[in-house]
Amino acid sequence: MTSDQLKIYKKPDLRNPRLLMGFSGWMDGGDVSTGTVQCLVDKLGAEKLAEIDPNGFYIYNFPGSMEITALFRPHTKIEDGEIKSYKTPSNVFFCSEKDNLILFTGKEPNLRWEEFSECVFSLCEDFGVEMIYFIGSVAGLVPHTREPRLICSVSVPKIKDTFQHYGVSFSNYEGPASIVTHMAARCAQRGLNMISLVATIPAYVQGNNPKCIAAVTARLAGMLDVEIDIKDLQVISDEFERKLTEAVQEQPELANNISKLEEDYDNEIFNNEMGELKHWLEQQGIRVD
Repeated sequence: MTSDQLKIYKKPDLRNPRLLMGFSGWMDGGDVSTGTVQCLVDKLGAEKLAEIDPNGFYIYNFPGSMEITALFRPHTKIEDGEIKSYKTPSNVFFCSEKDNLILFTGKEPNLRWEEFSECVFSLCEDFGVEMIYFIGSVAGLVPHTREPRLICSVSVPKIKDTFQHYGVSFSNYEGPASIVTHMAARCAQRGLNMISLVATIPAYVQGNNPKCIAAVTARLAGMLDVEIDIKDLQVISDEFERKLTEAVQEQPELANNISKLEEDYDNEIFNNEMGELKHWLEQQGIRVD
């Protein structure tokens, strides 16, 4: 049953499509969640498919300091006394028919999670979606010279085998939940599977992180089996890393801490993700420590 707040604009020819979701807000560090989805929308030439009416899902007048309340209020632009734009949160689904893929980018709702989730589930039912992917990002102990780690959680155990071959780690977490976990916990009741992939990105890098967006976009393209040209992303990524490294070298204490992060990262990758290679080398009498 389609929710009243879900507006569907077209009916493309899709056969058991996948749905990829990204949310701004709590799990959008470095703009990796929304940035990755938007990048794929652009690269695939995806067209607007549907949207969720934001009415009733968001708090606009939140009490507190200007810095806090600014996170909740709609964005406006005024020039010479004239209101040029007034933007409330948008929640838009796009579709790449040739790739059999639906993409969603929006803002995590503050209110009525159940009804918001129902909008998503209704769209899944209408188009025959059986698998939902979420991509998120959080700050972590990752150096900017390495790719972000992907931490994974799943709605049902049976799909873990499918994704463990992609070099992901499975999450061990207890604490505040997001709407993503809310949805995943209800997917089994709807006959859906869902995977949450959260990239851990450098905590000391503020703002948009094009290197992590490029890396996550490439990995998701592989998981979703879609072909995109990311040469332009790689150029931007390399330039971003170069400038950041130059800035870091001007702060010896930070540079030293990042060197330690690099060593820890490489040791963890070698011990956990290349365990079979390590074991084989040791059998040949080659020490790796």
